[in-house]
Amino acid sequence: MRILISGGCKNGKSTYAQELAKQQKSGPLYYIATMVPVDDEDADRIKRHCQERVGMGFTTIEMPRAIESILNICDHNGSFLLDSLTALLANEMFSPCSDYDNNACERVSEGLTQILHQIPKIVIVSDYIYGGASQYDLLTETYRKSLAHLDRLVAHCCDMVLEATYTQIITHKGSVPHAVF
Repeated sequence: MRILISGGCKNGKSTYAQELAKQQKSGPLYYIATMVPVDDEDADRIKRHCQERVGMGFTTIEMPRAIESILNICDHNGSFLLDSLTALLANEMFSPCSDYDNNACERVSEGLTQILHQIPKIVIVSDYIYGGASQYDLLTETYRKSLAHLDRLVAHCCDMVLEATYTQIITHKGSVPHAVF
């Protein structure tokens, strides 16, 4: 089953996604980590997520860019957790080696499409960053629109679409497996 889980920051998405990925396990269990830490808060989040996975059986693969590369190094029959689409897009769009990359969304879309057509068991985590009435600069708004495009693409290809909000799970597509919270 292909599952997208989205929601606000620190709403339990990653914890829930780990449980969903474990429930699908029938072969290797892969955690595809996309975050590149830029500050202490990021480093702490990564450390906490790693500690949460201890003993769960995940093989962690750092893949901050070129997400389709996992197809060359992993057993497609495994169960995957990609955490997160939000960080993946940011890494592709705002590389420290270059200016803003206008083709990042298209490149990530192509990579995700390849993955979603070849991997039958995957949970993808994304952040809901569309609420609020704030006006953003052009670059931030471009990022938000690009993430919305990717979320729609993934949601279309997934069997289940969930939203984590205040540790509650809202089902937007498919039927939710038994509660893991």
